[in-house]
Amino acid sequence: MLYITYTLNFVLMIGMPFLLAAFLARRLHVRWGLFWVGTVTFIGSQIVHIPFNALLGRLGLVPAAPPTSGWPLLELAIILGLSAGVCEELARYLVLRFWLKRDRSWRSALMFGAGHGGVEAVIFGTLAAIQTLNIFILRNIDPAKLGVPADKVPAIQAQIATAWNVPVLYPLLGAVERVSAISTHLFLAVLVMQVFIRRNTLFLAAAILWHALTDGVAVFAASTWGALPTEAAIGVLALVGLALLFALRTPEPIDAAPGEATLPPPLASGPLPAGNASADQLDRTRFQ
Repeated sequence: MLYITYTLNFVLMIGMPFLLAAFLARRLHVRWGLFWVGTVTFIGSQIVHIPFNALLGRLGLVPAAPPTSGWPLLELAIILGLSAGVCEELARYLVLRFWLKRDRSWRSALMFGAGHGGVEAVIFGTLAAIQTLNIFILRNIDPAKLGVPADKVPAIQAQIATAWNVPVLYPLLGAVERVSAISTHLFLAVLVMQVFIRRNTLFLAAAILWHALTDGVAVFAASTWGALPTEAAIGVLALVGLALLFALRTPEPIDAAPGEATLPPPLASGPLPAGNASADQLDRTRFQ
C-alpha cells in the first residue's frame, strides 16, 4: 500500500491545481489566462524572495543551522514569515496594479490565486516524485552499487528503512499540506484584490501579516510539535481563511456577452404628436 500512497501523494500535488482551475473556469466562467499569470507571479516573487533570504543569512538574521526551540526559533519563524509575506504579496499587488487592470473581481482573484498556489504545488509535487522514485529504487538496490560512498551507505539505508516504516496514509501529508497552502493562496489573492475593489491599502498589509502568520506557524510548529500537529494548525488557519474569503465576496461586474454590442434604445414608433403649427407655417419654414 505504501507504493500506492507515495505515488498518489505526488500525483495529487501536481494534478490538484489544474483540477481546481478547470472547476473555476467552468463554474465561475473565469479565463485560464489568470491562472497562468498567477504562476508567473509566484515565480517572479521567488526571484526576489530566495536572494533576499540569502542576504538575511549573510547578515546573520537567518542562521545556517536553524534553532530547534526557544526564542531563537520564534524569531526565525517571524523573520521567514515576514520575508515570504512581503515578497509574495507585494508581487501579487504589483501584478494586479500594473498588469491585470481589468480584472477587478472576486472570481478573478480566485483563479489568480489558484495559479500562484498551484505552481508552488507543482514544484513541490515534482520534487516529491523524484524523492519517491529514489525511495522505490533504493529499497531494492544496495546504495553501494550506485556509487554511494561506503561511509554514507548506513545513513541512507536508515533513511530508506524509516520511509518504509510509516503508517500507510502518512505519505499523503504532502498532498494535505498543498490543499491548505492552495486554500491560503486563494484567500490571500482575494485579500489583495480588495485593495482595488474597496480602495483600501490596509488589505495589502492584512495579506502580508496573514501570510507571515501562516508561514511562521509552519516554521515554528515543524520543529517543536511534529508533522501532524503542524498540518493541523495550518489546516485550521486555511479554514479560517476560506471563511473570510467567502465573507469578502462582492457582486461581480456585469459584462456584455462576447460580440454583444450595447445599442441605444429604439425610437418610438407611431404617429407624430399633433402640434399647433399650421400648414402655412410649415411651408414658410421649409426653406429657412
